Formats: sequence, structure tokens, C-alpha cells
Amino acid sequence: MLIYENALWLLLAALLLDALAGDPDWIWRRLPHPVVWIGKVISLFDRHLNKNEASPHFRRLAGSGTLVILVAGGLCAGAIIQAAAAAVPFGGLLTAVIAAVFLAQNSLYRHVAAVWDGLRDKGLPGGRQAVAMIVGRDPAQLDEAGVSRAAIESCAENFSDGVVAPVFWFALLGLPGLIAYKAVNTADSMIGHKNAAYAEFGWASARFDDLVNLPASRLAGFMIALVAPLASGSILKSLHCIRTDAGKHRSPNAGWPEAAMAGALGLALAGPRIYPGYTVDDRYLNGSARLDAGVEDISRALTILLGALALQALIVAVLAVVTL
Repeated sequence: MLIYENALWLLLAALLLDALAGDPDWIWRRLPHPVVWIGKVISLFDRHLNKNEASPHFRRLAGSGTLVILVAGGLCAGAIIQAAAAAVPFGGLLTAVIAAVFLAQNSLYRHVAAVWDGLRDKGLPGGRQAVAMIVGRDPAQLDEAGVSRAAIESCAENFSDGVVAPVFWFALLGLPGLIAYKAVNTADSMIGHKNAAYAEFGWASARFDDLVNLPASRLAGFMIALVAPLASGSILKSLHCIRTDAGKHRSPNAGWPEAAMAGALGLALAGPRIYPGYTVDDRYLNGSARLDAGVEDISRALTILLGALALQALIVAVLAVVTL
């Protein structure tokens, strides 16, 4: 068997490609990213099915049907691409390149590091501008500690759903699983909101996204905990925070990596947050810890992220070797 015919070796190659190259701007300035196409499909269904005059029952049914079509379309598209790649020379490497497009290791690190750079070089205005690119909360309401905590929370949560979850579903189902997962995750980010417009139409997407992210969120939390010593943190404190506080988060999944990061850094994360037009009055994770996060804490979170990414790649490599 050639090495690139093994799905786990393909996955390892994709991880390395994404870590080194990320999403090259020169490509995506000329071509639409696949996630953009997924978003266009979701917007099409939203415009035509999610009418204000429609009944709540119809909107929920329409949203559920939209989800079924997205999942089926993702599975079919992935299967066709995977079969086509297998039929050409070096098709396994092509599969790895395609898989890398759907991973977010490089971009996640760069976006969180941009907040660190902004706070360090331009002060609070620079930090607010950078953090507005990765969180939905109102940046004008954030002080330096708030900007720092927002960046760290985004780092932890997006490690789970932007990196670990795509890896998990590719390892399990190949490109069909990966593309279907990205379709579900994109739908959740676009229509899975608890507001008047999407409470019914986005209900199925939000619930299904919770389900498909469940295994990855647990894995992400444990990986963050295991590399906590790289940032002078404690594995045991991180695991303890997962056990006691993960369930306090409004999301059944985000609480796991965020609680792990809170325990690893000795910070209180989550808690009350101000978004444009409304406030979320959540409980803190690791609530007895300090709130005064700063640029050094973002740096430590980035160290943990790098360690967790390396640990994940190591796990994939070990599994690839033992399954040869």
C-alpha cells in the first residue's frame, strides 16, 4: 500500500500543509473558498424559505429540510471528490490538499496572534480592532482584560470546532465526513441563532451542530489540559476545571475547551458578555480565578494552542503507524 492511500497519513499530510501554508491569500483572492460556496447555498435557502410571514412550524420544517440537504450534499460532494482523486495519479496527495483547505490551524493562530500584536503595538484600539475579527461581542465595550479574555476564549473554542472536529470527521469518514461537517458548522454560524429571524429556521442546524461537535469538544479539552505545563499551567487544575465548570457554559461543547484553557491559565473566562443589541449573563468558568487578563495571557494561550496542535498531529501519526 502506498503511504498516501491510508486516510490517517493523508490527514497527517493535510495537517502539515495547513500548518505551513494555511489559506494563501493569493489563491482565495482569485477563487471563492469552498466555505463561501456553502454559505451561498445556505443564504439561498434562507432567502426563499425563511419568510417572516411563514408560520413557526413551517420555518422549523424548512430549516430541518435545509439541514438534511446540506448534510446529504456535503456527503455526496465529498464522496465524488474522493473517488475522482483516487482515480488519478497522486490522488491521495490531492485529497490531502483539499482536506487542508477545511482546516483552520494556521488561520486560528494568526487571528489570535493579531490580537496580541494589536494590544502590544497599538494599545486598546488595536486590540479591539483585531478581536472584532474573531468574536461577535461589541468591541467598544471591552477593556484590555476583556479583549484578552475574548481572544483566549476564541482560541479555545475554535481549536475545537475549527481544527479538532474537522480532523475527527475526516479520520472517521474521509472527505465526505469533513465536507458535511463544514456544511453543518457553517449553517450553525449563519442561521443557528436564538433570535426572531432564526429561532425556528436555524433550530435544527444549531442542535445538529451541537451533536457533531460533541466528541471533538471533549478531545480538545483533554488535549489543552495535557499541554498546560507548556505555559506554566497545571494538568490537574485544567482537568478539575473541566469537571466542575464545563457544564456552566450555555453551549454543551464550548465549555469543555474553554474550561480547560481557564484552568490551564488560571483565568476566569466566559461570564457576562455584551453583544450589539443584547447582553449575555453567563456564569464564569473558573470563577474564583483572576479576571485581569493581558497580552502575556494571550501569549500563553498561543503556546498552549501550538502544543495542542502538535499533540493532535502526534496522535494522528501514532494511529497511522499502528494501523499500517
